Amino acid sequence: MKWKLDSVVKLHKESPYTFYLPSDQVISQLKVGDLVKLIFMAEETFDNGCNAERMWVEILERNESDFLGKLANQPYYLSSLQYGDMIDFKSEHICSTQLDDPNSKDMDYYFDKKITVSNDVLSRNEFNFMLRFEPDNEHDLGWVFFSGYEDDEFYANPKNFQVISVGKMLNIDDSILVFLDNPETFHCAYERDKDTKKIVKLENYDFSIHE
Repeated sequence: MKWKLDSVVKLHKESPYTFYLPSDQVISQLKVGDLVKLIFMAEETFDNGCNAERMWVEILERNESDFLGKLANQPYYLSSLQYGDMIDFKSEHICSTQLDDPNSKDMDYYFDKKITVSNDVLSRNEFNFMLRFEPDNEHDLGWVFFSGYEDDEFYANPKNFQVISVGKMLNIDDSILVFLDNPETFHCAYERDKDTKKIVKLENYDFSIHE
């Protein structure tokens, strides 16, 4: 089965808060003998619905952003690849390393911290209203996001809401970053202004309707 290397830079741009990209600092430290992980994309979809394998490659040569490596895994699906095959790749293809990366802590936060969101927000890929309650646990940020188009029947069905990583919400709109961890914003409500599109605080919002 034919394959090509996926550009992790492109994937990170599409989902910057849920797709980890090694920092420039880490990439600059890579040397011969280090292991890096690459995404090998198949031209056809596998039987299980996937179309890629992530595998480790040992660096044999480096010339700035150009690398030559040796495949350090035996592929499970890609029969055209074998353990020990030579792989030409660039820094834009490296999705993981074995080096410590300070920037990875941000990604841990985006994955570990959770918010609640209406399914309509995910369908429309937008939100226009958000509330914050006291968090239920160490992972919960307390935020609930709505599209603003939900009706009473929608609200009445708990299956219309789900808990997701905050990173997934940030991929939709990262203007919420300034609100996320502010301890002074418990029991507050915000709405997107229809004209300016800015998020504004709603004063004296009646939280008793959620009790």
